[in-house]
Amino acid sequence: MHYKNLDFKYEPVHLVNNGGEQFSSQYLSLNPMAEVPTLIHDQKVLSQSMAIIEYLDEVFPQNSLFPTDLYLKAQVRQFCENINSFLHPVSNLKVLKKLEMDCKFDQLKKEQWIQHWSNHGFLALQNQVKKTHGLYCFGDHLTAADLFLAPAYFTAKRFHVDLTNYSILNQIDERLNKLECFQKAHPFNQPDSPAEVKSN
Repeated sequence: MHYKNLDFKYEPVHLVNNGGEQFSSQYLSLNPMAEVPTLIHDQKVLSQSMAIIEYLDEVFPQNSLFPTDLYLKAQVRQFCENINSFLHPVSNLKVLKKLEMDCKFDQLKKEQWIQHWSNHGFLALQNQVKKTHGLYCFGDHLTAADLFLAPAYFTAKRFHVDLTNYSILNQIDERLNKLECFQKAHPFNQPDSPAEVKSN
């Protein structure tokens, strides 16, 4: 939304407070999966990042996030789905809680779990962008792939994943973090971020 210069109202959903605000009846009526994000636009409700980004890109076509070439567009979707369906779930709060409760994983074991699967995922992503990257994942213009890479990298760093071997992805992430729209969207710059982690 920052990249497309869209006005929006940010409504925080705390995933831990009171057992998780995503499980409230009010939120479940919007998002039965009890996950974030959820978009409400013109009284229409959408969840899941991929669906939201594609919808916004078609409704607000300025600064398009998908190439016009159909094969390249499908490759961008492939990149996003590799993160959405493989990388993201291994560090999902629900998954980590289940590992903690049923498998008795402590923090170290949870990090080792995330590190193992993350390295598998990032290797695949690195191999894909070897053929497509410019300044960003697909050439010199931002695409949805970059919007998915940035939070995946944030999570990887949070759980101490060794990213040394992913030089192309590292350079792209570094460039993304210098862009104003990514800085505005950074987790530490949100209104509900704890004061101790807020960026200056």
